[in-house]
Amino acid sequence: MTGLHWGILATGGIAHAFTSDLRTAGLDVTAVGSRRIDSARAFAEQYDIAHAHGSYEELVADPDVDIVYIATPHPAHLENALLALDNGKHVLVEKPFTLNAAEAAAIRDKAAEKGLLSMEAMWTRYLPHMVRIREILAAGTLGEIRVVSADHTQKISTDPAHRLNDLALGGGALLDLGIYPISFAIDVLGLPERITALARLSDAGSDAEVATSFVHAGGALSTSVSSSRGAGMNVAQIVGTEARIEIDRVWYTPTSFRVVSPDGDVIEEFTAEVPGRGMQFQAQAAERLVAAGADSHDILSIDETVAIMGVLDEVRRQIGVVYPGER
Repeated sequence: MTGLHWGILATGGIAHAFTSDLRTAGLDVTAVGSRRIDSARAFAEQYDIAHAHGSYEELVADPDVDIVYIATPHPAHLENALLALDNGKHVLVEKPFTLNAAEAAAIRDKAAEKGLLSMEAMWTRYLPHMVRIREILAAGTLGEIRVVSADHTQKISTDPAHRLNDLALGGGALLDLGIYPISFAIDVLGLPERITALARLSDAGSDAEVATSFVHAGGALSTSVSSSRGAGMNVAQIVGTEARIEIDRVWYTPTSFRVVSPDGDVIEEFTAEVPGRGMQFQAQAAERLVAAGADSHDILSIDETVAIMGVLDEVRRQIGVVYPGER
């Protein structure tokens, strides 16, 4: 590792999960910032962090911080990331990277201008089982990939004030849940050439359920279903002409999978012991990129992040979801 000093921007649930995994992995968390100093101090005490700041501006100005993890709600990602970049800090921005592709491009371009790393915290891509799956795909074990399917379904509060239901906070199943299977399909098959999307909207106008069907290069298909109203199996599969991969629940977290032949024989079984939730792998990847002087990662380049946001924009256009301030 590079010995980078991490700053945590915001102190919500995802910040706790990320910081816990960084501590488990022995990475250096130097500072935390919150809009409330008492929240920052409590967070710093819990994770033995040296510096607690009562504003995001103080956090990004901290000379001991090299890289900032942005853990605020989606609509704040652009402002927070630009603030950190303008203060000379690398950024790892919680998914979804932004509300839309235009905002994502603005962060990408600012990071390039400053010579800094901007990276989406799509932690699933860096998990050991996903790394092994990409190796299997590269080896051609599955033959020609024809179908990718995945779902992300959870039972979450129907309260209109809940973050996932509030359009002003980027609420809806798509950005919080659907981004996982959509990013997964694009990881395997590349960007879609055709996009079809359907949804059921909540009374508040946010997307409660979203189904997508994409056509990729060579005619390969991908499908996804996301819901915030009911918990499903949360499994995924990649089907090729010579074999398939069955990823167990919960597929987007540390889990197991099997490579299965068309007649049902198990070719390979994969399991891995992962300490914590597994969010440390993306942080380690970010540190390696900074050490190498690179501005993007082949597992998930910043250009691909911007393109994925463009796919989500088109899905939202088709289902009729617009966030406040968008035109």
